[in-house]
Amino acid sequence: MKTILHKAESRGHANHGWLDSHHTFSFANYYNPERVHFGMLRVLNDDRVAAGQGFGEHPHDNMEIISIPLSGDLEHKDSMGNHGIITTGEIQVMSAGTGIFHSEYNKNKDKEVRFLQIWVFPDKKNVTPRYDQISLAEIAKTNELYQILSPNQDDQGVWIHQQAWFHLGDLSAGWEGKYDLKDNKNGVYFFVIEGDVTISGQKLNRRDGLGISETGSVEIKADSQAKLLVMEIPM
Repeated sequence: MKTILHKAESRGHANHGWLDSHHTFSFANYYNPERVHFGMLRVLNDDRVAAGQGFGEHPHDNMEIISIPLSGDLEHKDSMGNHGIITTGEIQVMSAGTGIFHSEYNKNKDKEVRFLQIWVFPDKKNVTPRYDQISLAEIAKTNELYQILSPNQDDQGVWIHQQAWFHLGDLSAGWEGKYDLKDNKNGVYFFVIEGDVTISGQKLNRRDGLGISETGSVEIKADSQAKLLVMEIPM
């Protein structure tokens, strides 16, 4: 088993006033040659956008982009004609493929919006761009790792063009379990959204990340009430 630990305070940080962002991996003006990506996981940004502010229209191509709101409401517009609000308890996915333009704004004028922005390298290039967002309310469970993303259109959650599986866990203090990888050649990246957990003997706190590879199963314990994001991706 190989592990790589990314403590919350070791992340890259950029505060632009309207945007306060922490980067687990190299992004924009933050570059660390030892933290460019973890397998096919390219970006994990912990973003806070001020009231009424946001990302103006900008392009992407050949990337799978996932947004998970943590609080507040995010307004999305794109060149495919999609326009909607994504809020806590939902997940948004875009396959940029041959190219898209989009904007993301804080819908509210009186409070910030917080969300995780995640990029995954696709397993095929120049696909037709697509957009989707779903509510997790009907699939969310407590004290269980429930799937929110996969490579399969017919599976639970959203899907992307990559052999990747994401799970969320809303865990009570003292919960113990494990994550069994779909493919032993994959790696799994754990990100603690809230609380404290111990994974394979490594204690983790809020916003810490831990990448694990070369194993088929990982032991997990919640040391306090915790919210955990689990991302299995090819290495």
